[in-house]
Formats: sequence, C-alpha cells, structure tokens
Amino acid sequence: MAAGAALVATPGFAAAPAPEVRRLSPALDRIIAPGSTVETIATGIRWAEGPLWVPGTGLLFSDPPANLMRLWTRKGGVVPFLSPSGAAGTDPKLVREPGSNGLALAHDGALLIANSGGRSIDRVDLKTRRRNVLVDRFEGARFNSPNDLHVARGGAIYFTDPPYGFADGDTSPLREAKQNGVYRWSPDGKVALIDGTLTRPNGVALSPDERRLYVSVSDETAPRIMVYDLDAHGMPTASRIWLDAAPMRAGNAPGLPDGMKVAPSGILFCSVPGGMMVLTPQAEPLGLIVSGKAIANCAFGEDGATLFMTASDRVLRLRLRAGAGA
Repeated sequence: MAAGAALVATPGFAAAPAPEVRRLSPALDRIIAPGSTVETIATGIRWAEGPLWVPGTGLLFSDPPANLMRLWTRKGGVVPFLSPSGAAGTDPKLVREPGSNGLALAHDGALLIANSGGRSIDRVDLKTRRRNVLVDRFEGARFNSPNDLHVARGGAIYFTDPPYGFADGDTSPLREAKQNGVYRWSPDGKVALIDGTLTRPNGVALSPDERRLYVSVSDETAPRIMVYDLDAHGMPTASRIWLDAAPMRAGNAPGLPDGMKVAPSGILFCSVPGGMMVLTPQAEPLGLIVSGKAIANCAFGEDGATLFMTASDRVLRLRLRAGAGA
C-alpha cells in the first residue's frame, strides 16, 4: 500500500482500531508532540519485523514467515526488495520462519541480516546483492535462528538466538546449540557468549555510551528486559532485570518484550505487552504507542525525527520531535 492510502473496512468485518499515542508522563511532549498521529504505511504482511532505515534507499523491513524483505519509500510505496531474504528450500515442517528477521547497517553501508532460516548473521552488499555469511556457529554448533542484532561503534555485532525459527522450538531435531544465547561477534571473527541462560532472548540494543546492553526476553511466563553492564572489551560484568513486563500482560495485552531502539539521548523505545513503550534510561515510562496488535520492533529514520514500527501485519510511521531519534 502506498503512503497515505486509505484503509477501507470490508462489510461484515470490524475495521482495525486506529493506532494512537498514550501519554503516561508530561515528559513525553519533548519527544512526541501532543496531537501527533500514527500513520499506517503498509498492510497485508504475514509478520512484519526488523525495520531499518537506509539513507538514500528507504525503509527495509522483514517478513520472516514469507521469506521476503520489502522496501518502503514515500514515492514508491511498498515493493519487494530481497527474496528469499533468508534461506531457500527449507522444510516448512521443520522451519517456521525461513526469512530474515532483524536488520542493521554495517559501518561501510552493507546490510547485516539476522537470518532466521539460514541460522546465521549475513552481510549483503546493497549494490550487488551479494551475500556472505559472517558467522553461523558457536563452538562448532549451528545457531538456532538469529533474531535481532546491534552494531557497536567498533564494528562488533551483538545478536540474539532464540528458537523461534524452528517449527518445534526447543525440541526441534535441527537444534544443535545447547542454549538460546546472546552473542558478541567481533571483526576478527571471534564469537563470545554474553548470556546462555535466557529462555527467549529477543531484541537487543546498546546504550549511547556502550556501557549497557539491553536484551528483551519474550518469555510468556517471565517477560522482561535485561540490562548488562559492559567492560571496556564489551563483555558483561553484571546483569539485572531492567523492566519487569509481567504486569503489562493484564487484560490480554497483545505482544511481549521484543525489538527496541535507543535514541542518542538514552531514551528507549521498547516493544512490550500492549505496544511500543517510550522509557527513560531509569525505566520510567513516558508513553505507549498502541495499535491493537503486537508491535514487534522499531527504527529511527528519515531525518531522525521519524519512528517506524512493525506491528503484526502492518508498518506504522510516527513523527517525533526534531532530533528525538537522530
């Protein structure tokens, strides 16, 4: 659907509720202007994930079960960009998400992909579309289904590896890794395990000073966001629960802790039960963006004053205050 196209309700079916911004603190007004509206820019997606703004190109986003990456631009709307986005020829009885999930840009402008179906972190040259696997194993065992990633200033890649790509989850016959892990890949090719104790590691992001690593845990029985204190080598020295999301599930709120992004100011935009929450570094909630469905991830884009969100079967766009996401 092109930007600005109207959504028309089909007779006999209720129209999707209009997305909205809920103000939880007056401090939100410094980030999102009062009265701002949330625009729907794409629909008809099986499961929208991994949004990434690429300067000069537009917004890329994944559809893991459809094995397709799409591109949105103001001028052209939504078009296919990369197919297959993950692994070709997988067995649907074994692999439920063969496509790409989280996306990021390398410092040289290459596209980095958390390849759920390929069970790897890939590098794609955006000009030639040539793909190389950066890493697909830890201590000889193949990853489960890499989900999200974040690139540090020095080029290291932090990424999560839950079993969501497998049809049978933890009991999949394809499983080789002993843990659902959080990892750090360094440019010299070495891989370190940050945490192997989390049941469902998902979204991942660094604080602006790179002294903190945030990891969301989309465990239905213990949904939360963890924070890790990092040393000068980017490795954890301590960890703790930063946000307990269990109370947010009251009333069957859709979604779980998932993707997140951190603004240069330190303000976090985090997927939580109910939508996309805006929080201070001290975990004080400032606002909640709701769409009636789970919001899986987000990305800053355009001039740094736009928040793009992948929300179940659609993609949303919200203008921020100037510089809020730059």
